[in-house]
Amino acid sequence: MQPAAPLNPVSSVRSVAQAFAILRALAMGEALTLSEIGRATGISPSSVHGLLGTLQAEGALLRAGGRRYVLAPGWAALRALEAQGPARVIARARPLLTQLAQVHDAAVGLWQRTAQDRLVLVALGESDAATRIHMVEGQRQPIAGGSIGRALAARDGLQGDELACRFAAARWHRPLDLETWCGQVAQAAKQGFGLDDGYAHPGICSIGVAVDGDPQSRFCLTASFFAGVRDAEQIDEVGASLVRTAGDRLFRLAFNTPADQ
Repeated sequence: MQPAAPLNPVSSVRSVAQAFAILRALAMGEALTLSEIGRATGISPSSVHGLLGTLQAEGALLRAGGRRYVLAPGWAALRALEAQGPARVIARARPLLTQLAQVHDAAVGLWQRTAQDRLVLVALGESDAATRIHMVEGQRQPIAGGSIGRALAARDGLQGDELACRFAAARWHRPLDLETWCGQVAQAAKQGFGLDDGYAHPGICSIGVAVDGDPQSRFCLTASFFAGVRDAEQIDEVGASLVRTAGDRLFRLAFNTPADQ
């Protein structure tokens, strides 16, 4: 008898990978609807519907409270399915980033605050546009820089010398003084998102928000697009959409924050 050919570690069966994505989403511990599972995994509703039926028939899932699904007890006990800590947030974020990038034709990033008070890009959603902004997961920036800097300074409630100290740590490609930056921080506090229009990166307009449900403000979202292609009303629209995404129920689940019923 010939020995079985070794499995190719690179190849995968799409439906199996999608099934495990659903199992990992439900391993977060909350009962989810079909649409919430789709948003959490990035899988189309029709595919989710078929996979849910299969997983339920195989005893991996149970219906809970009408249209919601949970892991069956035996599967719920498998700790290997659970993403923990930052990985839990990043896993929740990826399909939301891609969805937002496609809707607004922007590069949408999830940034994590490090112990050294810097920001690192940990996940990225991109549009299908032929010409788009190039960002690389793992890139870093000072905590005060860009639109996130305004959003975090507002979220942290910085005042006076604290604002000046935070501002001094940033580098700008267009002239920007402390008074103007503080005014932009105040505006971020009012509208819920920070805005950087070419100060941090020439030719790039960026919107930043802190993720809801994160008591330590460790994670932020940005939407970046080419400067000058959107008017103030369109920028406000993208900002409002980013704020809604930052407050998405799936993020609150990742931080174990009780969700609205």
